[in-house]
Amino acid sequence: MSEIIKFTNLTDIATHFRKDLTGDHRPLKELVLFFAHNGTGKTRLSMEFKQAGKQFDGDGKVIARDTLYFNAFTEDLFSWNNDLENDTDRFLNLNTDSAFFDGLRELELDAKIESFFHNYVDLKFDINYEDGTVRFSRSIIIEETEQTIENIKISRGEETLFMWSFFLAICQLAIDKDPAYNWVRFVYIDDPISSLDENNAIAIACDLVNLLATEGNEIKTVISTHHSLFFNVLFNEVRTKGIKNKRYYLHFKEPGDYSLQDTDDSPFFHHIATISELNKVVLSNKIYTYHFNALRTILEKTASFFGYGEIGKCIHGLNDDVLFERALNLFSHGKYSIYDPVEMGDDNKELFKRIFREFIDKYKFDFPEIFNEPNPIAAA
Repeated sequence: MSEIIKFTNLTDIATHFRKDLTGDHRPLKELVLFFAHNGTGKTRLSMEFKQAGKQFDGDGKVIARDTLYFNAFTEDLFSWNNDLENDTDRFLNLNTDSAFFDGLRELELDAKIESFFHNYVDLKFDINYEDGTVRFSRSIIIEETEQTIENIKISRGEETLFMWSFFLAICQLAIDKDPAYNWVRFVYIDDPISSLDENNAIAIACDLVNLLATEGNEIKTVISTHHSLFFNVLFNEVRTKGIKNKRYYLHFKEPGDYSLQDTDDSPFFHHIATISELNKVVLSNKIYTYHFNALRTILEKTASFFGYGEIGKCIHGLNDDVLFERALNLFSHGKYSIYDPVEMGDDNKELFKRIFREFIDKYKFDFPEIFNEPNPIAAA
């Protein structure tokens, strides 16, 4: 059984991670990697970690810091000017007041950013270091002639990739001990793959681990994500590269009730975390239509594991053919939008709970032991 550590606040979790990385918890780790669902407090945790590394003078002014971070606040340092008046001169603004851009003008990061950015997309960019702007262009072929489209508004995914490439370039400087970033002792990365497809999620994970595995790298890193594929690629890559790491599942039950589950001693499966979330909604009876998506995913993984050709093989306890067909029909129409959540009717709630509880009973999930949660069978 893997260790579960309870916390009452995010500040203590940030302190726990720092101890993992500084050697107060033996053995010393180079990386903390953890999985947590959205709404758990991942971004707030990254800010608590950053705040713990600041030093202040008597007037409350920051005189030292130790954490370079990438999270939703980092993304806010980049903002679009869409030229609403003429709709022609579109560019990305950089908030150069932030320490994130320290040394930007002197270091001229174009080449480093380009080396990462072109791993993902075929776009050109030009950084104006004087006014802190970035303009993008793309080359296209028209009638066998190459032409360049200037001042384009790139997609949300391309924008994420540019910001990520910018961040990796700065990380490279910090790892290489450039004087502009010699204050960096820790890098904290929170969910860098919003708006990205699975291919880019894999590419980002691999590029990140390759960077962290740079010979002589002394910077310690924390990475958090809610994306199962990204987590699993990181999980495997850091092991392959021999990076000393600690892996956790961060669970949030209610304010003041957090827990870190150590996943070092037993395999980590994303579906375990999903089952835990479904258990909570079953126990609360707050079951929405999109929860059928999550349950279907669990059934599909189980069917694949056992070599079944269809998820119906994993639906148990429905001896009534009509009820069974109704369940299959609900699963086959399960593309429920998370942006328009609708609570199920009582009859579908009962069907959902019945399928879930029979599944848990059939495959012998021990909730008190695995999740430190009540067993839904006992609550039926």
